[in-house]
Amino acid sequence: MNLREAIRFSASALAANRLRTFLTAVGLMIGNAAVIWVVTISLASRELILEQIRGIGSNMIYAYYESGDLTSRNVDADFIKMADVEAVRAQLAGRIVAATGVVTNFDRMVIQGREEDIKVIGSDEHYARVRNLVLLAGRFLDSSDISLRQKVVLLTDRLAERLYGSHGNAIGRLLKLYGLQFEVIGVFREKTNSYGQTELARETALIPVTVIRNFTPVERVDPMYVQARSLEDVVPLTETIRTILESRHRPGAKYLVENLAGILETAAQASVILTVVLILVAAIALVISGIGIMNIMLVTVTERTREIGIRLAMGARRQEVLLQFLVEAVLISTAGGIIGIALGVAAPLSIRSFAEGIEIPVSWISVAVAFAVSFIVGLVFGLIPANRAARLNPTEALRYE
Repeated sequence: MNLREAIRFSASALAANRLRTFLTAVGLMIGNAAVIWVVTISLASRELILEQIRGIGSNMIYAYYESGDLTSRNVDADFIKMADVEAVRAQLAGRIVAATGVVTNFDRMVIQGREEDIKVIGSDEHYARVRNLVLLAGRFLDSSDISLRQKVVLLTDRLAERLYGSHGNAIGRLLKLYGLQFEVIGVFREKTNSYGQTELARETALIPVTVIRNFTPVERVDPMYVQARSLEDVVPLTETIRTILESRHRPGAKYLVENLAGILETAAQASVILTVVLILVAAIALVISGIGIMNIMLVTVTERTREIGIRLAMGARRQEVLLQFLVEAVLISTAGGIIGIALGVAAPLSIRSFAEGIEIPVSWISVAVAFAVSFIVGLVFGLIPANRAARLNPTEALRYE
């Protein structure tokens, strides 16, 4: 008996018990679908986290004053200034895309008939690019707004809606801040929701930094943002920026200079842990299904003992009997595996079709691994029943009722 004949006989035997074959293969279907879903969930979650981080700012480094002498005069001098931002731009011009600073203040504003405190921040023309902001209407600040100290303002989407009803209606309106009239030139939002963990509140007004300095008694840039040209240079630049800040201020002043590398590392670790846990669950499902295949094949060998005895008596070799039952086990496992793979791939592809704009990655390596595992499960767990069938004594097998 060659392999082709073994496959044909095995397929006929399995077709004679379709329900049993299907139920035996169900475990492999679930296990293989689970393997693909595990990898898909892991990749999708990792991409989601990375996209959220990129939304905050690409290759971004941030710095702010941490601590120093308690003397008020010294503390004021220790704060990061716009002059420090200019120094970083000048010294690191070839290694950074841009550097910008944020000066924060507050003012009161009448919104829907009620006076409220509103956050006002000052920055320059580089701020929108470094912070990866999304323009909803109008324009961002430009260099002339900064150099000419123009009284212009951008509003967050939430503030524009509360004041004027929509983003478009806000453009060109006059808004009073610090007792002066400011023209609304744009409406914006953060690309990624940072849940209040940034200098941008839901209701924030952005004006030129050269203007806000007239209303802040002490110049304090908090934070300073720097966008590196390359991801590989982010960590070295972080230390360089810290050195520049410390060299421009008195000894003892401390500056926290950080990047998103720590967040990325944590995200990667969480993704690995999630993947390992889910793969273990899928592996358990595959092992259980393998045990199910072995159990059913043992039952099959018992039911077909007389048939095996006749074949052996007619001259069939023990290797041929072993091959047939081993092929049956492999056919069950691979058939279940292929259906499971189809289910595993269908889920993310269907989401892509029905949810426009949502990309869920499918790892074709996981598909290949799932198929290989299905084959191996059938081979390993089919060996014991196949070996048992091949070792039957022909005389005793013929007597079996």
